[in-house]
Order: sequence, then structure tokens, then C-alpha cells
Amino acid sequence: MIHTALGYNGSISAPHRAAALAGRDILESGGTAIEAMVAAAAAVAVVYPHMNGIGGDGFWIIQRAGEAPVGISGCGRAAELATADWYAHRGHTHTIPPRGAGAALTVPGTLSGWQRALDMVPQARRIPLADLLSAAVGYARGGTAVTGNQSGCTRDKLESLAGVPGFADAFLVDGNPPEAGYRLRQAALGRTLETLASEGIEAFYRGDIAAEHALFLEEHGSPLRFGDFAQFTAETVEPLSATTSDGVLYNMTPPTQGISSLMILALFDRLDVTQGEGFDHVHGLVEATKQAFLIRNSTLGDPDTMEEPAAAWLAANRLDDLAARIDRRKALPWPHPPKDGDTVWMGAVDREAMVVSFIQSVFWEFGSGFTCPATGVVFQNRGAGFSLKPGPNQLAPGKRPFHTLNPALARLADGRVMAYGTMGGEGQPQTQAAVFTRYARFKQDLQQAISMPRWLLGKTWGDTTTTLKLESRFDPSLVSALKAAGNEVELIEPYSDLAGHAGAVVLHESGLMEAASDPRSDGAALAY
Repeated sequence: MIHTALGYNGSISAPHRAAALAGRDILESGGTAIEAMVAAAAAVAVVYPHMNGIGGDGFWIIQRAGEAPVGISGCGRAAELATADWYAHRGHTHTIPPRGAGAALTVPGTLSGWQRALDMVPQARRIPLADLLSAAVGYARGGTAVTGNQSGCTRDKLESLAGVPGFADAFLVDGNPPEAGYRLRQAALGRTLETLASEGIEAFYRGDIAAEHALFLEEHGSPLRFGDFAQFTAETVEPLSATTSDGVLYNMTPPTQGISSLMILALFDRLDVTQGEGFDHVHGLVEATKQAFLIRNSTLGDPDTMEEPAAAWLAANRLDDLAARIDRRKALPWPHPPKDGDTVWMGAVDREAMVVSFIQSVFWEFGSGFTCPATGVVFQNRGAGFSLKPGPNQLAPGKRPFHTLNPALARLADGRVMAYGTMGGEGQPQTQAAVFTRYARFKQDLQQAISMPRWLLGKTWGDTTTTLKLESRFDPSLVSALKAAGNEVELIEPYSDLAGHAGAVVLHESGLMEAASDPRSDGAALAY
């Protein structure tokens, strides 16, 4: 049994141990949770490249002591050339290609998000960017041991990635997936990180790095140009919130599916379930998920073009109506078109009571696969989530695509602050709901809440079925009850990647910090 990490000086949770250690070192040196997170984000971009990278997007929710939470949206926008006609002229009339240069049509936003977060730290006490990136540079230049997770993922996705420009040289060994333990060096990425450390993050958007990327992207058929990088900046936003009997819950604004995560928990709260782990708990969350996803899939997109603000979906009367549609004994027929995506979630707490919830992604495993040899940057394929047909998520220049990413934070009724999240595309809101209800509602230990068996309605990690997937550790009687209710149930591995890689950190009013990470990942939870 893994136990919850406890401490009073700092805590961090990350899906790779190297990232957790990089963040811990910054906390120990007196850095803020924001600076620790930047160090962890840089490190995890190097050591977990199949799940995230600096060529992707990132989102933050930051809670400073005595202040309202602040959100940062590092969501890249579509290139000015990116239109349905542009793709039609290149033979794509129905869908945007998910791999290669054509999939790389949005500006990577995560680095601008790092800078926007760092700007919240007073300049007089800010740790130099070079120090924050030093661990990542070391791993890129000196090499990192490939995880079994990366090795298996590369093998599973090799057919779609092997021929993408730059991918094989960066991530294959003589044309084959590296074995677990192989020392993977990423010298070009190391040089890029060193440039960022010396010239600042601005270099990625308006400097030599941006110019290098613009030439490479245009040469291979991406619509991105230097001007798209130069005009991009991350945004500070007010997170969405929902009040439940457990406390006030916060999540990211559209185009992320943070609204879905809030709706699921607000709907479940209305069911008045009193006991965890039984049929009422799992069935209630699954049915709440269906109600939230039906709305999400039909209307969620760039907030600038949505018919109504997402906050309107959290109105009490709207939620009451949706909750009334949930049959307490019977499952709503499913499937519904699922959303892809994988990512990393990380959380941190510092000794000044700042709590950070952060998420970073390149969308699919290795994103577009399109890798610039000169910089080592893998570009996300988030733009492949756009539609070429009319609707809330139709491709247009400057538009933001639907995002599965959503970092969660809650201020519980007793004063605790909880930051939590997971990777897993379609499964992110579901895993968040499982972890939150187990810890906050049903009083489970934090690590237990993450380690307990989980479920997934729909698909993630490239899986094609839309069944209700249950880890095989669930009580057989519960599995039978869920089947009897009308669910098409599929049993998966006892600690399956399909169930996501979750994590959480909690700050108590007493100053006690808790941290937990997922046994399904290569991560670590540290508190001291």
C-alpha cells in the first residue's frame, strides 16, 4: 500500500519522479509553487515526451493565500492560414490529418502560460529561469531512462508516427521503439531549453526559435507562420466555479472541458449519495457524466463563438433539470462520440500557502509526431480536434480548439484547498469525479482515493470502444449490478493506463500538506 505523503514545508505530485524532484528542489530553495511547477513542467516535457512537451498547450489554476483563484490559459490559436478551404485544396475535406505537419496548425501555448504564471511572482524574489530549467536541460543533454510507459506507447503508435518528419531521429533507435531503460538523449531540445534560459521565453514566440520553427513548418506543409507565433500570448482568466455541499469547485474555462468536470460533481451532489464505492456512487457518477457530455459534445468550443457562456450551464435550475433526468437504477443508453487526448497533470503547494493545479499536453501520444530537428520540439496536434464542418468547433483562423485538458482545484467547506487532475482525454472529468468524491465526500485517504479501482465511459489512449470500462479490481457484485442496469461493461487491467494517471495535493488550514500520485504512472508524490 502506498501512503499519502505528508509535510509542512512543501509538496508536489507529478506523473514522473524526475519532474517531482525538479519541483521539490525549487521548493526547498525557497521558490514558489509557480516556480516549482515551471521546473517540473520543463523536466516532464523531456522525460515523458509521449505525454506532453513544450510544443503543446498548458493550463493553470493558482490559489494564493487569501485571494480568489486565478486561471491561466496557454491555449494556442489556429494559424491565420488555417481554413477549411486551405485543407480542402490539399485533399482534406472531411477531417484534419491527425499526424504530420498538417496536424500542427495551432501555436504551442504552454510556454507563454509559464511566463504568464511567472509574472505573478514578484521580480525581486523570482528565481532565474536558467535555474528553473536546469534539471530539464540536464535530462535532455545527459539522457533520461525511457519508461516502460513510453516504450509501450511508442510501439503501439509506431505505424502512424514512424514516417512523420523528424520523429524517428528523435524517438526511435535504428527505426525501432526504444526499450524501457534506454538512455534517450535529446540534444536539440537541450539547446532550445538553454536558449530559453538565456534569452527568455520570448525567443520561442518572437526570436530565433520562432523563426526556425516557421521555416520548418512552412517547408513541410503546416499553415503556421512566424506571425502566428509573434502575435500569441497566454491569457489570464477567471476560472469557472460551482458550489456543492463539499465546497466550492473551480475549473478551467472553455475551450477546455472544465465545465464538464464541474457539472458532473454538481449533478452528483444533487443525488445525495451517502456511501462510497457501491452502485449508487459509481452509477451516479457515470450517469452524471453522460448528462454533462451530451451538452459538452453539442455546444462546447471557443468561448468567442459559443451561443451562450459555459457558466450558464451551472445555473441551479439547469443543473436541477439535468439531475432529474438521471435514472437512479437504470443506465442511459450509450455510446456517444468520444474525445481523444493524453497529457500530464501536476500539483504543488509552497510554504506560503500557494496551491497550483497545472496541466500540459500535446493532445495525442507524441502529438502530431512532427519534430523539428534543429530544436527538438514536437508540435501538438490539438488542431486535429477542429471540425471542417459548421458547428461550435469549426476551424477558423485564430480560433481555439476544443480541449480535453482541465486542471481542477477545490476550496472545501472545512478550509482545505485541494488541487487535483489527471491525464486521459475523455476520462479526465471522470477520474477527477472519482478522486474528488472519494476524498472529499466519502473521507478516504488521499492516496487511497487515487489508488482505488476506476472506470472509464468511452475511450482514451486510442482505444476504439465506448463501453463502460471497469478495472478488474472492482467487487464482482458491483460489476454485475452495473451490467444489470443496462451498461455495456468491459473489464480492463487492474491498474490500467486507460483509467488515467491522476494526482492530488491538499493544503490544510493548519499548514499540513498532503500529496498523492498514481500507481498507474511513473510518478511520485513528495512532501517534506
